[in-house]
Amino acid sequence: MNGYSMQECMQVQIQTQDCHSRQNMPSDRTTVFPPKYLQQEETLAEECKNLISTLPKEKGWLASHLYQYQGFWYAARHLQGVISCQKHFQAQDSDIFLVTIPKSGTTWLKAIIFTLVNRKRYPVVKNHPLISHNPHDLVPFLEIKLYADNQIPDIVSSPSPRLFSTHLPYVSLPESAKNSSKSKLVYLCRNPKDTFVSLWHFTNKLRLQEMGSNSMGEVFELYSKGVSLFGPFWDHVQEYWKQSLENPDRILFLKFEDMKERPAVHLRRLAEFLGCPFEGYEEESGLVEEILKLCSFDNLSGLEVNKTGKLSSGEENNAFFRRGEIGDWKNYLDAVMIEKLDRITEEKFRGSGLVM
Repeated sequence: MNGYSMQECMQVQIQTQDCHSRQNMPSDRTTVFPPKYLQQEETLAEECKNLISTLPKEKGWLASHLYQYQGFWYAARHLQGVISCQKHFQAQDSDIFLVTIPKSGTTWLKAIIFTLVNRKRYPVVKNHPLISHNPHDLVPFLEIKLYADNQIPDIVSSPSPRLFSTHLPYVSLPESAKNSSKSKLVYLCRNPKDTFVSLWHFTNKLRLQEMGSNSMGEVFELYSKGVSLFGPFWDHVQEYWKQSLENPDRILFLKFEDMKERPAVHLRRLAEFLGCPFEGYEEESGLVEEILKLCSFDNLSGLEVNKTGKLSSGEENNAFFRRGEIGDWKNYLDAVMIEKLDRITEEKFRGSGLVM
């Protein structure tokens, strides 16, 4: 199966390196030009400015505010990308969408699916694209990358299958993505306690020094009432859970914990679901294990591109690699926090058949 061409990959690399060199020019990080991921309302198109002036808002984790749109919370720059994506994106039958709420294993899932569907084009060898490219460059976000900053990308003729990532809740997906009968959607979720702790670390890492850090207690209260990037967590997960039950041929619902505990089983499951099952000779050659090794946390986090590179929007690649473990919440949450999140989760998922 085909994926992005090497020419496209190299163009991404050139753009990323160019941005990296510009952002590493001698300058004071406290001055006029924050990285793109911190750009706020003043950079928006007039249409989006008018919209957000009518929306409920809460304190943001990174940018000043989060805005509630279609029942979910967005930073201003992301919201502009959401609206542009909803207006202009047209799905194709061969498209593959990787969907997560932030800090649910997105980077790992991107690496695995890129390698899986492109294994004929890019064999698992020492010059594989993952060696020189962050997974977020190889599988772009719709609303955060392709349609960000009011862009309308030319992706109609991109090689098939087109791989896209999104944090969008199901209700906010472009209509063509929801209505496409043959495109595939893979949803990965994670325990809400680990998701919260990881998001707290991640957003604090991305905050500029002069912004200070968010206290865990402050953002815990926001998270508990659903105010987090692309949250509420529970509504996001439950929407896709319900859709996966109704459309199991189109939507595969996975749990981070299950993938960590039995990665080979779930890699084979992904291959079957995406229509590219492993052939006998691939199994015999140990390809499943090779893909998992290439895409492992230890390997990806140790690559030079992920230790020193940056995304075009300004995030340092190393921000996407912290621990990647199950149960790290035990090191941070107190008994009251644990009880509260467990109670909310039980109440939200009661009767759904979903256990987390």
